[in-house]
Amino acid sequence: MYQRFSYMRQEEKDDSYSHILKYTGIFGGVQGLNILMGVVRNKLVALILGPEGLGLISLFNSSIKLLSDSTNLGIGMSAVREISDAYANGDTARTEHVVRIVRMWSILTAVIGALLCVTLSPLLNRWTFSWGEHTLHFMLLSPVVALMAITGGELAILKGTRQLRHLAVISIYGVMGALVTSIPLYLIWHEAAIVPSLVIIAALQAVFTIAYSYRMFPPRFGKSRAMFGEGLGMVRLGVAFVLAGVLGSGAEFAIRSYLNNVAGLSVVGLYNAGFMITMTYAGMVFQAMETDYFPRLSAVDGIGPQLNTLVNRQIEVSLLLVAPLLVLFIFAAPVLLPLLYSHKFTPVMGMAKFTVMAMYFRAVTLPIEYISLAKGRSRLYLCIEAVYDVVLVAAVVVGYNLAGLNGTGVAIAFTGLVNLVFVLLLTHHYYRYCVSPGVMMYSAVLFPLGIVSLAVSQMFTGWAYWTLGGLLTLACISVSVSILHSKSNIWNNIRSSISARLPWRRHSDRR
Repeated sequence: MYQRFSYMRQEEKDDSYSHILKYTGIFGGVQGLNILMGVVRNKLVALILGPEGLGLISLFNSSIKLLSDSTNLGIGMSAVREISDAYANGDTARTEHVVRIVRMWSILTAVIGALLCVTLSPLLNRWTFSWGEHTLHFMLLSPVVALMAITGGELAILKGTRQLRHLAVISIYGVMGALVTSIPLYLIWHEAAIVPSLVIIAALQAVFTIAYSYRMFPPRFGKSRAMFGEGLGMVRLGVAFVLAGVLGSGAEFAIRSYLNNVAGLSVVGLYNAGFMITMTYAGMVFQAMETDYFPRLSAVDGIGPQLNTLVNRQIEVSLLLVAPLLVLFIFAAPVLLPLLYSHKFTPVMGMAKFTVMAMYFRAVTLPIEYISLAKGRSRLYLCIEAVYDVVLVAAVVVGYNLAGLNGTGVAIAFTGLVNLVFVLLLTHHYYRYCVSPGVMMYSAVLFPLGIVSLAVSQMFTGWAYWTLGGLLTLACISVSVSILHSKSNIWNNIRSSISARLPWRRHSDRR
């Protein structure tokens, strides 16, 4: 155990471009595989249930997430910080003790969340739907809220102890389980299978996570009263995460409920598809931030050059990786939307393309936002999230009234820009964070490429569309690859790794 701690401490000190690129690539690749399996699942679900069915799933999921974020006390984030601190110092006893505290509080929040879901089911039905009776459905979804709380605590343990390989495997198993179990249910019972499917998926995710977490840290029991008191500090930090999660989930809930009431369930399904295909699918590059970047950022003491360097390098790599994907998506949207869903979802294409621009801002904003989390400045983090959510809801409502679904895409992009400016001002004031020349230079090149790509996709059709789209995509890829090559030795490492595995090389080494 001690050797593993020592190795981990050396690993966390590696803030080089190669390290960031390596783990971003690992989790981006895992996320890509998950998305590939998710594509198959979403395609089948879209064909079986249509926009209305996807809209119903979206409403249930947003309601569950709102309840989960309201009752989990922020354990999933605050626990990562506490465990990462003990684990980075090689304190085995302290790490195991914090793990026990996290598990006790996770079980407690699971019980509270399930009971609250049952109690509030009539209100959730009234707030969410303007038709039908869904109170029983929300009551039957209460186990999902409980399972999410337990899963979140165990995932925090794995993230805080840097079990990156296990996290990747769990993610893959979870998506595979969702694909294998949900599709047969939808084929047989159609919309009636939505609630059972959500429960089964949550249960599978919990089982996979617990299996790996308990293998590393077998469950041990201690004095509950003492651990309850020790966990209060972590919970106090997590309260801001809870409020931020409630605001975020509440914003999603408000937007979908508004669209459902003014436009209908099919528009909710279309909006959800446009949101998912950009903010979720295109965001696979950001998967490494929570699993690798956040623990390393939490281990940085104080503020100053080391903090600035770590944050700016993460921004540079994220921006360089995500920009080519976004340009490719803008031009491939006419193919991707029917492929991922069905031709019924083509009305959301304009929204999806405009929403892509928000991902450029997110690539810069997200690493900066994590500073407040890593430093335990919960109120500042809450302030950032509150401003974002309020602006998002207001902008989406105005955007939809002015220009329909296309207007919601413009609203999401506008909110991303407002959030970026606000976060830069706050973090500079509180942490003396400054954007590096590299970030400014890459942004000055990649942002205009994205804007030009969006304009070209709106102005041209036919051969001109595909020719110009291919040229712009190749230009963006060339810029990103050349910069990453100059910044890291990842290509040399790959060649060395391949060479070391060649039979004649191994034979030469033995001689």
